[in-house]
Amino acid sequence: MVRSIMYAVTCIVLQRLAPMATAAEDATLAGHWKLAASARDSSSHGNHAKMHHGVDLTASGPNGAARTAAAFDGLDHFLEVPHAASLELSRSDFTIAAWLYTDPSLDDVLGDVVSKYDPKTRTGFQLSLLCNPGVTTHQPNYRHVAFGIDAGTPAGKWIDCGRPGSAVLVFALCVHHGHLYAGTCEPEADEAGHVYRYQDGNRWADCGAPDGANSVSSLAVYRGRLYAGTAKYRLRGSALTESNNPHAGGRVYQFQGGTSWKDCGRIGPAEAVNGLVVFDNRLYASAMYQPGLFRYEGGQNWMSCGSPDGKRVESLGIHDGHLYATGYDEGAVYRYDGPRMWTHLGRVGESTQTYGLATYNGQLHASTWPGGKVFAYGEGQRWIDKGRLADELEVMALAVYNGQLYAGTLPSAGVFRYAGALQWEVTDYLDTTPDVRYRRAWSMAVFDGRLFCGTLPSGHVLSMEVGKNVTYDTALKAGWRHVAAARDGRYLKLYIDGRLVARSTEFEPEDYNVTTTQPLWIGRGTTDVLNGRLSDVRLYRRALTADQVVLLYRASDVSDDP
Repeated sequence: MVRSIMYAVTCIVLQRLAPMATAAEDATLAGHWKLAASARDSSSHGNHAKMHHGVDLTASGPNGAARTAAAFDGLDHFLEVPHAASLELSRSDFTIAAWLYTDPSLDDVLGDVVSKYDPKTRTGFQLSLLCNPGVTTHQPNYRHVAFGIDAGTPAGKWIDCGRPGSAVLVFALCVHHGHLYAGTCEPEADEAGHVYRYQDGNRWADCGAPDGANSVSSLAVYRGRLYAGTAKYRLRGSALTESNNPHAGGRVYQFQGGTSWKDCGRIGPAEAVNGLVVFDNRLYASAMYQPGLFRYEGGQNWMSCGSPDGKRVESLGIHDGHLYATGYDEGAVYRYDGPRMWTHLGRVGESTQTYGLATYNGQLHASTWPGGKVFAYGEGQRWIDKGRLADELEVMALAVYNGQLYAGTLPSAGVFRYAGALQWEVTDYLDTTPDVRYRRAWSMAVFDGRLFCGTLPSGHVLSMEVGKNVTYDTALKAGWRHVAAARDGRYLKLYIDGRLVARSTEFEPEDYNVTTTQPLWIGRGTTDVLNGRLSDVRLYRRALTADQVVLLYRASDVSDDP
């Protein structure tokens, strides 16, 4: 009865808001793909979508009814809408709205929702779900919504966001519940690695030291809580004076708020945690100086998952249903196939060590030492050369930001952007500490619409923006959610379930002509194919008001979450 009354009231309000009356009457509706057993456009423009590899159009939608949504497999199923004049957005306002379903348990990155973007010219827009596992030792983004536009604008200036504590290395960055956290290496005998929360400008709030070890080497969000791994980091590996701190790490902790941490146990005999990642709703950790992958079993218990032929594994990433690891002992990548079972995926070029992992353009990418290159995984044991980053020797962090792949390097602490065809463009060199052998751009995260990077040996965090971006920096709740992204005058806005959750900084509309002749993709972008379901996808050639977004959200009677 209550639902019926609410529905009737909604219909009355919709009738009074003429611009939202019906899809057929709204000339600003450039496309309306209900995805109810069909990929046809219900607007007046006839922008019908083509299916690639059999998108499932019989899936259940927000109301639980079958044949009211499209299911995307995260592999190669997506919809393509050919370019048309009605899809040319130029410098005008526009809104993307859709019902989106994601599973609570993920074995792949979530991919992209809707995009119309040319990566060669960096022109267009993307609405994406950020999951950046495998950024060296940390998982900085997990289930975050990102909306970005660009018109081939130059990379913004890197801004110094300060030095957390007395860090010489910002080992890990992680976004959690609307905040950016940093894990540090602070090597003096009377110091310890801390976790800090970014305030603003160059200010950081101390969230405490989980234990006495000189480093908090890894951060990840698992089941809504922030976790940190500690390490006794050997600084000679970065050509710095060895730490006098005698305390071992190798333990994982859960953040309790303030400066309090709960001990979740040691991973085997390890003195240092390397990577943390969430795969299939379980938390995994790798050791830094000893072989071993471990899975968290609750309390202070960790189950050994073995290692590939007794070799050390480093960065942990997820891609297309599998858990992957890079390694220190040979230039290879490994796939974890179950309890103590590993598949060797071959040597990556001529490298002797592999570092970061990232999914970009639907492919798994790996960074390497000492050739300073990035490679994409082909099949079997084949790796595809994606080029060398200037004269750099080591590529570490890999992260996807506003449709592009970025990489951090050693010895010059550069951050490079992939430009295609084996070409990489440097955005800047972030650490200019004199009289040192190595400078690292080690950690990365996307936060508050910007790309952040942590360095060694200055221990600073810097950030920049490319194009214009807005991000929802809290993990998107699983199940059906209504997502709307708007270009509204001088701002980008994000709405989740009818509520405004984020707004960009101000920009000049004339600077962003997003028209491109590339097709509009539904369930795909430059990161990956969507791992989830979509229903009632709309593209308006205007910015919907907050009230109109609320009405779109309330128009569906959403079933309970799984």
